[in-house]
Amino acid sequence: MSSIPTSPPDPLAATPQRRLVLAIVACAAITPAILMAAPAIAAQLISQLGLAPSQVGNLFSAELGAMSLATLPAYWWLPRFSWRRVALVASLVFIVGNIASSMMQDYGTLMALRMLSAFAGGSLMVLCISSAALTANKDRVYGLWVMGQLVIGAIGLAVLPALFERFGLAVVYWLLAGLMAACLPLTRAFPGRRRQRAIAADRPPVPRLEATLGILAVLTFYIGLSGVWTFIGSIASDSGLSAQTSGEILAAATVMGILGAAGATLIGARGGRRLWLVVGYALMIAAVALLLEGPALVRFTLAALAFKFTWTFVLPFVLATLADLDTSGRLMNTTNLVIGGGLAIGPALAGRALESSSGFELLLGGAAAIVTLSLVLVMIAQRGTTGSSRSPSTPSGETP
Repeated sequence: MSSIPTSPPDPLAATPQRRLVLAIVACAAITPAILMAAPAIAAQLISQLGLAPSQVGNLFSAELGAMSLATLPAYWWLPRFSWRRVALVASLVFIVGNIASSMMQDYGTLMALRMLSAFAGGSLMVLCISSAALTANKDRVYGLWVMGQLVIGAIGLAVLPALFERFGLAVVYWLLAGLMAACLPLTRAFPGRRRQRAIAADRPPVPRLEATLGILAVLTFYIGLSGVWTFIGSIASDSGLSAQTSGEILAAATVMGILGAAGATLIGARGGRRLWLVVGYALMIAAVALLLEGPALVRFTLAALAFKFTWTFVLPFVLATLADLDTSGRLMNTTNLVIGGGLAIGPALAGRALESSSGFELLLGGAAAIVTLSLVLVMIAQRGTTGSSRSPSTPSGETP
């Protein structure tokens, strides 16, 4: 960091900061849109291309895997290349990959193109989550980061079925290419080499213990939430709720997720991050407890809505905690990697818990314990932070 602001921010630096936030939110919302709207797209892949369910599952798994794999080369290029130029190249590859996907009927080639596009999208996601660590109000930016993805996913689920009826599967790929093309001018908002050098020259050492505990906090958070969310429909069915009823409740929960991220965004860095973390985690654990012992309609509804709200409310504060520990991008890149790992591990552990017991008590009890562990870890990790106001200034007249 080139400076630690102790006075009101320079108005001249406000506009570049706003452009960077806009670039972060827009790119981070577009790149995972396929996965966020997966139910609608999966149905179209089956009906239009005649794919088997296993093929559709493999296609989405390949996309998620490619997005996660993008974090590995990022360890090499983050300190060596201009983030601005990487953003431009990744955006162009994403556009080309989606346009090519719109013209492809062969399953094998389509999978290769989807992996290429997802790899480019994963690289953009690394840039977004790392660049957010450079902003003045990390809590608020990560709230917008989460909210943008949820909003795009909700819109996709609402409008894609009608668009598919009229234009076919290709429309989703053209939409993604068009949205990313519209974001190309925003790639100039990402840091160039001059700013990266200034940040590196004045960066304090990363507290290794706190950074490790913070990463483990994110991993356990995602293991716990993904294990519960994957089987929440099964919990509803086991409690005697119809598929239609549980579907309507979970659709409403998506709206609550958007509101949770919006709440974190509004609170931002106004203070009390530790308090909001404790409150959010406590409510999330309480929501898991409400799912125990076959919840009836009212209790299941409260649990599902509270769970999704607190999940997206807590996450921005957790990410901001890690961002305060390191602004090089490497720690946030690792965070991006363990998010994918947590999403994969959680359902696997939950499935084994279900197979080894006669009900959902082991799954839910284990999830509550894991989420509690995440809270303890993130509280300890906060000892290494200096507060969410810490952020590098933006040099004027920066060159790539």
